[in-house]
Amino acid sequence: MSLCLATRSELAFLMDVVGPGTAALAGVSRGDRLNVLGPLGNGFRLDVERPLLVGGGIGIAPFPYLSERLVHSPAALGFRSKSHAEAAALVPNAEVVVEPTFVTEKITPGHDVLACGPEPMLRAVRELVPGAQLAWEAPMACGYGACYGCAVEIDGQLKRLCVEGPVLERAA
Repeated sequence: MSLCLATRSELAFLMDVVGPGTAALAGVSRGDRLNVLGPLGNGFRLDVERPLLVGGGIGIAPFPYLSERLVHSPAALGFRSKSHAEAAALVPNAEVVVEPTFVTEKITPGHDVLACGPEPMLRAVRELVPGAQLAWEAPMACGYGACYGCAVEIDGQLKRLCVEGPVLERAA
């Protein structure tokens, strides 16, 4: 689950219902009130010359908003199935691939890559584009970095995504 669109008065989330928590959230109706803590951590840097959004699955959630902020930059989006790929309609200028094709096959040289998706995809993107901005995915329990529930191991170090991420960048 991730924030997908934001206006002055509404937030929209993209979620894959996988258990009782996301099922309960999916049942929330317009006008219902929820307590939300966020935004957490660090987002994408927008000062890039030739952006290319690369997303996988539910990881495309930040891209409708990000695409708008980057004036409809091109996007390469990958999904497990055609039904999951319907979410790509939220992202303008998106080229869509469905397994067995990997989204990394659509990365072209010379772009500043901003990526979000499952860990194997992010690791593959990092190999292809070492300076890519990568938004890692993990459940965020406390939101303050105290519980280490959202920690992921990057280059042998634990990074708390709620405070050090979720967007991490490695020097090229």
